[in-house]
Amino acid sequence: MGYRCIQCGCPIKTLYVQYSPGNIRLMKCENCKAVADEYIECEIMGLLWKLAVIFLLFDAYKCMILESSKGKLGSSMSFSSLVSICCKMLMDVLFGNFMLLLTFFFTVKIFLHTSISISRCNDLLLVLMISGYFKIFLIAMTVWEFPSSVIFIIELFCLSSNAVALKVMTESSMSRCVLTCFSAYTIKFLVGYWSTYCWGN
Repeated sequence: MGYRCIQCGCPIKTLYVQYSPGNIRLMKCENCKAVADEYIECEIMGLLWKLAVIFLLFDAYKCMILESSKGKLGSSMSFSSLVSICCKMLMDVLFGNFMLLLTFFFTVKIFLHTSISISRCNDLLLVLMISGYFKIFLIAMTVWEFPSSVIFIIELFCLSSNAVALKVMTESSMSRCVLTCFSAYTIKFLVGYWSTYCWGN
């Protein structure tokens, strides 16, 4: 099945021509002379936003599991302790993942000698989120009870999966890719530890 113009429905050979990574030219329909599919540039960004939301929700759920395993979540909680836990979770999820991404991009540039352009950032972000698919196993913890140590095993699987995906994408050595991902995860862990210290949990 070939491509069709979204304006008039006529068949078209290709929707775009790629001159270099991130540099594309949208093709015009020969029948109506309009751009055949003007939304094609939005597809990757839409996918990134959806994956980012899922990624952050899984991290928030992970934080909730860790807090409940400490016995800090319950119906008899005071308002101040609830605010404290919410602030810690917000710090862990938003600031922790921001620092993870910042460290990841920085170490990719330093250790893997890869140039960081906008399109390259999008590709790396997509690879990082898709290769973190092991986070889906957190759903099993809603059905069966597992010790909280299982979360760290899942994080270890995510780290190794990220390193393999990075190696495939950049064609760098495995040791450098592991070092890159390990650095990013270490910074994220330290941010979580710091937020625990700050909010007195």
